[in-house]
Amino acid sequence: MNELFAERLKELRAEQGVSQVLLAKSLGVSKGIVSLWENGLREPTLSNLVALADYFCVSLDFLTGRTKD
Repeated sequence: MNELFAERLKELRAEQGVSQVLLAKSLGVSKGIVSLWENGLREPTLSNLVALADYFCVSLDFLTGRTKD
């Protein structure tokens, strides 16, 4: 994973007005985990990446920084 994932996750959350707490509850993880992802200190599992992409209606490639759109 790279810094771009953390940046995109923060941006998507801000754009959609979703708090870390709400996102965490929706994914079944702790708020602390979401914070670790956003700070680049922890990488999400593949199942969490898919859940994030589905939640924000974006592709895995976009979320992980493999494409711009």
